[in-house]
Amino acid sequence: MPTEIEPIRWRGDHLELLDQRLLPDVEMYRAYHDTSAVADAIRTMVVRGAPAIGITAAYAMALAAQHLKSNEADVWHSALEPALQQLAASRPTAVNLFWALDRAREVIAAGGDVRARLLDLALTIHRNDIANNRRIGDFGAALIEANSNVYTHCNAGALATGGYGTALGVIRSAFRGGKIAHVYAGETRPWLQGARLTSWELMHDNIPCTLNVDGAASWIMQQKNIRWIIVGADRIAANGDVANKIGTHNLAIIARHCGVRFMVAAPTNTFDLTAATGAAIPIEQRDANEITHWQQGELTPPNCAAINPAFDVTTAELIDAIVTEHGVIEQPNREKIAAHFAAFNRSH
Repeated sequence: MPTEIEPIRWRGDHLELLDQRLLPDVEMYRAYHDTSAVADAIRTMVVRGAPAIGITAAYAMALAAQHLKSNEADVWHSALEPALQQLAASRPTAVNLFWALDRAREVIAAGGDVRARLLDLALTIHRNDIANNRRIGDFGAALIEANSNVYTHCNAGALATGGYGTALGVIRSAFRGGKIAHVYAGETRPWLQGARLTSWELMHDNIPCTLNVDGAASWIMQQKNIRWIIVGADRIAANGDVANKIGTHNLAIIARHCGVRFMVAAPTNTFDLTAATGAAIPIEQRDANEITHWQQGELTPPNCAAINPAFDVTTAELIDAIVTEHGVIEQPNREKIAAHFAAFNRSH
């Protein structure tokens, strides 16, 4: 069996992140000792993927607490607020980031041994994320027919989470159950997460996969008997609209036209129930140089105008199933999502 992929590691007094910008050529862990450096790692995509960003931010707050000299409870809030604000500004769309920071605020407000409790929070969020991903994987795998070809976009695997993955967690569980025949992975421009990261993860686990350019998605669906598109999410609105890597909405439209089912795999902390619809989700606009340049070389005419949204919103009516750690929401809408959360809250 292949070894499990660890994108995030806590080393007692510092954090280590697998630098995803260097994969697949180099597997390098970078050490982080302060919040500012971690915020920069999130912003520059050393670490990416909504769940992984949330876990990383929780560890960053544990690091911030380690550096405080005072043990007085009334000092904690004012001393740690700059770290909270710095992390909140690192990536605007991934709701797990803000979920983790809100949990950290609750710990700070409660007082007591804040240093120990912030670290315990981070360790708990990390551990729970891996366990939740495995549950998502099993629930999602139950929807997939035997001998299926599936398609995925971006990277919603171990690298985007605490481990195992959401969309790739479903694929891992389904493959283990003998249901996946082949995986097609879109390259995912401009950062090529599909080409660099998803293909690396699938090959690491010996899951049959083929890479394709994003523009070939329609042809792949028509020619390769694709049964499911399986993706992750960075934020899900109360009505079931999903923000995910740019190009996801395109895939959902093509899938509906081709009769291919569309699955979103995400933990419940990726839902933003304060966002009524996807129109309320902020979409990160990244530097145009990411699409006008490559490895210091210019791809376009000088001063070519460019737009580089990192995410788009797929409307709920194009989604066949949202899979969480608590089960499956089929044909999601506001009422079904509310019922899903109500059932979970009753059980806890």
